[in-house]
Amino acid sequence: MNSISSASPILPELRARARTAAHPTGIPCVCGAATLADRPDGAVVRHGDTVAKAHAPGTDPAALGLRLAVAAHPALKGVLLAPLRPEVSPLQGRLVTFWPYGTPVDPEHPEHAPWEAAGALLARLHTTPAHRLPPALPAMRGPRKAARALDRLRAEAPGHPAVEPVLAAWRTLPPWARAEAPYDHARALTHGDLHLGQLVRHPADSSTWLLIDVDDLGLGDPAWDLARPAAWFACGLLPAEEWTRFLGAYQRTGGAKELGLDDPWPALDVPARALTAQTAALAVAKAVTAGRELDEVEEAVVDACARMASVPPQLGSDPAK
Repeated sequence: MNSISSASPILPELRARARTAAHPTGIPCVCGAATLADRPDGAVVRHGDTVAKAHAPGTDPAALGLRLAVAAHPALKGVLLAPLRPEVSPLQGRLVTFWPYGTPVDPEHPEHAPWEAAGALLARLHTTPAHRLPPALPAMRGPRKAARALDRLRAEAPGHPAVEPVLAAWRTLPPWARAEAPYDHARALTHGDLHLGQLVRHPADSSTWLLIDVDDLGLGDPAWDLARPAAWFACGLLPAEEWTRFLGAYQRTGGAKELGLDDPWPALDVPARALTAQTAALAVAKAVTAGRELDEVEEAVVDACARMASVPPQLGSDPAK
């Protein structure tokens, strides 16, 4: 958590909004309260079983409203955590949404990571029938997030020796993966930013996992949602057993056709490369800002970028890829 001196000025009023949402009748409060996140792209506070999130400045209210509608849709019950309110609230030039609190994955026990649940949830998300989605649902924002990470690398780490291999890997990707062209050759409902921090246990059923965070949700390539674990596996950071558990659960649940093949890598390769470059870019930028050397994991993803730059990506059978 940020120090008090660097805390976002929106936090006090966000906490007050969370308290009001938790106690709409004004009953005396004995709840615990906590700041769960305080970053430029989102501030999150908890009051009892209620969570209030202030989304990133500049968030499109119409697009966020559509994403909220998806999370609240009966077709996604048991897949996405539903919001407490269907509408978006303004606060100090930001947009605020309200959610029930769910128990996150325990980072101290990675051996208990719910890889099977993650794979199954993604398969159900990706196969949601189009007619059950709101019209004009925006595109999945994964490529845009990756492109912003590369912009941050260029701005914050000029001259660092890791910059060139990361940029070289980035340049091998097709325009859609760099957010330089529309992605219009697959239209599945996708999460856009899948990692283990995006799963929580259902607040009313501790045995059930759900996906959270709809900021990047939209229509796009299902492979993007499998790309971060695929990248970790390719970099040697995720054991083969855990990758197999994740992919196997996705395939058994009947996910996207191109990812159900014996060798799904032609579909995964470009998104996995993009997520590797994104991860490396953020790692280098953060290390430079903190005035420290790269750690072992960060070195591994930069090394992967160096290897990627010399090997053309697999573009699959779809020429748009």
